[in-house]
Amino acid sequence: MSSKKITVIGSINMDLVTATKVIPKVGETVLGESFQTTPGGKGANQAVAASRLGADVTLIGCIGHDAFGRELPEYLRNQGIKIDYIKQITDVSTGIAAITLAKGDNSIIVVQGANSYVTPEMVEEHEFVIANSDILLLQLEIPIESVEMAVKIAKRNNVRVILNPAPIQPLPKTLLQEVDYVTPNEHEQEILLFSNDWSEEERKELLKKCIVTKGSKGVTFFQNGETEIPCFTVDVVDTTGAGDTFNGAFAFSLCNGAKLEEACQFANAAGALSVTKLGAQSGMPTLDEVNELLTQQKGRII
Repeated sequence: MSSKKITVIGSINMDLVTATKVIPKVGETVLGESFQTTPGGKGANQAVAASRLGADVTLIGCIGHDAFGRELPEYLRNQGIKIDYIKQITDVSTGIAAITLAKGDNSIIVVQGANSYVTPEMVEEHEFVIANSDILLLQLEIPIESVEMAVKIAKRNNVRVILNPAPIQPLPKTLLQEVDYVTPNEHEQEILLFSNDWSEEERKELLKKCIVTKGSKGVTFFQNGETEIPCFTVDVVDTTGAGDTFNGAFAFSLCNGAKLEEACQFANAAGALSVTKLGAQSGMPTLDEVNELLTQQKGRII
């Protein structure tokens, strides 16, 4: 299989993960069970997911001038990701996500830090990287103006764009009309479809681009009517990073010529495997692991 080029522009964080039996209420103190730091950020997560499957991945983003900013680039390089275009910002902290795990679910607070320095100007400086990609993968943990610039550059260079609209926010209608695929969860899909003054025809066109991740209910897409892909049966340990794994795997599968339903099924299997281990990136599977699950549960091998 030839290696396909995926460029990811997005956030690079350190995740501060606390596991507890119950998430505390306001004003309440509870005892946690464990604490660890793990590399994260939606951009970095999706880059790692695609790289682990075998894609040629370049990550564009910013880190701070601190201990996390020294640690993360080396980690990403060891994951097989090209880090030549990661910029270190002086006097700024690296982005972090404070994650609380309880009963297999999570709550997350994200602090942007250096991620806010991924400016439109920085994106434009790297047009040559985007232009030489098979797919551009984007999320919303960097400034929206930078996402718009990246999409504009991709479109004038005939590069397909996947937008993961998380964390959800109001998005320009023109942005959603220009991307090729949008990968919301159910909550994000409702906001996307009804937050703009879409005409009925425009809403239908947007829906055709939507690949909706639904956790234990699987995945739904709408290209030729509504198609539902059921979830895979796994033991859930930690759902952090499942959506990011799905996006990285979806990009990888499309790059390798899969049709939309096949790519959704493949990405669904990768996302399922990712929840079987603790941490956003530690559970991200290899290609052999995904194909094994697809074979066991009668899916298609990519």
